[in-house]
Formats: sequence, structure tokens, C-alpha cells
Amino acid sequence: MILSEKLETAQKSFKKWRQVPFSEKQQYLFKLADLLEKNAEKFGKNITLEMNKPLSQSIAEIEKCALMARYYGNAENILKPEKIKTEYRVSEIHYAPLGVILGVMPWNFPFWQVLRFAVPAILAGNTVVLKHASICFGSGRMIEKLFTDAGFPEGVFQNLEIGHAEVKSVLENPIIKGVSLTGSEKAGAEIASTAGKNIKKSLLELGGSDAFIVLDDSDLKEAAKSGAKARLQNCGQACNAAKRFIIQKNAEEEFLPLFINEYQKFVPDDPLKKETNLSGMARLDLADELEKQYEKALKNGAEIILPLNRVSDKVFEPGLIRLEKGNPILEEELFGPLGMVMIAQNDQEALELANDIPFGLANSVWTKDEKRQLFFIENLESGTVTINKETSSDPRLPFGGAKSSGYGTELSMIALKEFVTAKTVVGN
Repeated sequence: MILSEKLETAQKSFKKWRQVPFSEKQQYLFKLADLLEKNAEKFGKNITLEMNKPLSQSIAEIEKCALMARYYGNAENILKPEKIKTEYRVSEIHYAPLGVILGVMPWNFPFWQVLRFAVPAILAGNTVVLKHASICFGSGRMIEKLFTDAGFPEGVFQNLEIGHAEVKSVLENPIIKGVSLTGSEKAGAEIASTAGKNIKKSLLELGGSDAFIVLDDSDLKEAAKSGAKARLQNCGQACNAAKRFIIQKNAEEEFLPLFINEYQKFVPDDPLKKETNLSGMARLDLADELEKQYEKALKNGAEIILPLNRVSDKVFEPGLIRLEKGNPILEEELFGPLGMVMIAQNDQEALELANDIPFGLANSVWTKDEKRQLFFIENLESGTVTINKETSSDPRLPFGGAKSSGYGTELSMIALKEFVTAKTVVGN
């Protein structure tokens, strides 16, 4: 089927799908979840072969997708007409789906990123077309077949194997009514510009350089263990990975050796072995870019704690560097197994260091003191603040960024209203 035919199919499907009762749509999601669980190993192996993620983490990604599908399968219908008390005989809010929504999705979580966008959009009554990352076209095909096998009507979810150059024309097509992108700041700006010129809704989940703040009254052993995982899960290739470890001076002497010890437990190995916790990066150019960023940081005064050793084309022994405010690398996102350590004298300086970047996706704060927790909760400029745990997305909770990390909400009940029009019905 050619591209124009796929878009026409999505539009025809939308006209019927929007009329399907909410509870009936949810039954398809339970079937989707069953298939994800049944095929977790097969789907997981495909992810690993495409983008090099350790197999155990790939399987966990699929299992998380199933969990998310069941969450929405059990969700309350918050899109039913909402009565508002006024002096009029009729005053209601109706939620109308927008239509065909384009998803432009990345390679680092090939199933999760797609499904966390598509499932709530489809449950809200929209249909979806996907432009996946070029190295993950296999995942795109599998996800399309997944929807078909779960019984969704033809055209509710379709995979488009197109290049970046074609995305603009697809988004400009009048059939497309909105777009969701997870990717780089540059890609987000281009998509938002095209959507804006064509008066279409856009949702952007972009880069991050999240802070992992360790204060002197925290459980330092647990923070060290969690911090290493937060930086090196998926070989550090996650928007919401911990990238800057801001350690209070009073905790540095005890915490840093613990952290280094945990960090060194991540040893690159064959990603198809289930015991492997660290593998290579997804593409050669990404590895080249990370090495350039490492050298740039060192040229601007960063000190090596653990060297970033390149052991093959795409594989590194993970590195740690210590740097000061003003290093230009802090304006960039490090997408790979390289962490940055900064030292703060007190809570106020830790906050200032955390906020002093263009990004604002998710930050983690480690302290047992509830007043100190509240100080960071109220003042950190990010879409998520986690307390005494590493950052991770949860289907039950909204996920989105601030500043250059994007706008809009994925996950939670809020996501059901991202691609709908709130229609006022009022009168006598």
C-alpha cells in the first residue's frame, strides 16, 4: 500500500473508530497486553538485534508495555460528556478525538516510546500512523502486526517506512491532525515549526540532562547503587537517564567511592546474554559523537574519575568525569555511558547547578529530610522530581518536560486528553 493510500485508510478508519464505545476499545487493549506478554522474548530479541540493548532490558521493556496497555484497559472513561452547573438547560463539555495522529518515534525504546504515545491516543478515538527510526523498522512492522493480531480494525494503527525527508510532507497533509515526537531538540524544533505553520497540535518529548542530587543525610549506599543504574541502563541512551551527579560536599568523601564501585559493576558484554547489564551503543555515529563530547569536556577543564575507554566501534567501558559550572558540555545531552560529577556546598547551590541548563525533563533528589525534599520539589525546573529513587516513567503518572525538554503529557489519565478537542455544548 502506497503512502497516500495508508493515510486515506487511516482517515476512513477514524470515522468508524471514533464511534466505538470507550469500553469496547479497552477490550482490544487487553488482547494487546496478552500478546505482548506472550511474545516478550521474541519482541525483546528483535529490539536487541536492532539497537543493541541488553536482552534482559529489552524483555523488561515489552513487559512494561503490557503493564501500560492494561492500565489503560482498566482506565476510567474521563472522556464521557461532562456536565457543568450553570443557569443554562444544557451545559456540557464533550471530548472529540482530533483524527489521524502522526507519531515520530526514536530507536532507544523501540516498543515503549511508540506504545506509550499510541495507546492513549487510540483509546481517545484517534487513529495513528507511525514513522519509526530507520534502524527500528522491524519493530515498527512488529507493532503494526501486534495491533492487527489483537483485532484492531484495519487502519487504526499503521507503520510508515519513510525517511526523515518525507516526514514534513506527511505532517503537512490535511489528513494528519496532530503529531507526537520523541527525539532530539533539533528534531522537535523542526516538527513543531511545521505543525505550527499548519495549525496542528504537537506534543514533544525531547532531550534531558537530568540531575541526580545526593545530599549528606541520604542513604548513600542505596543512592550509589541507584545512581549507577540510572546512568547506565540502556547504555545511558535514555532522555531521562541521570547524567549529572550533584553531590553535597559533606557527602563526597563517603559517597564517591561507593558510587564508583557500583558504576564499575556495569561491564560491556554480549547483549544477547541475559546476564549482560551493559552493551554497546546503537550506532557508530552515536559512539563517535559521545567520544567527541568527552574530549570537549576534558579540553574545557573536566577531570577524569573513570576514563571513557572505547573497546570497539560501538562499545565503551563507562566513564565518569568531574567538572565545574561553565563547562560547555553542560549545554549538551550526553547520550551514552558517560556521567558527570559536580560538587555543591549546600542545598541552594545544588538547586542552582541542577537548574542551570537548557533542559528540564526529570531530576532525582536523595535526602531523608522532608523539608529539604519539599524545597527541591517546589524549585526544580523539570517535569518530574523523584525522591530517593532513580527516575523512571510510570503508566499511572504523567510524563513530560519543561524548558527545552519539550511540552505536553504522555502517560496517566492526562494523556487521554492530549489529542482531543474540548467541545462546549451550551444552551436552552
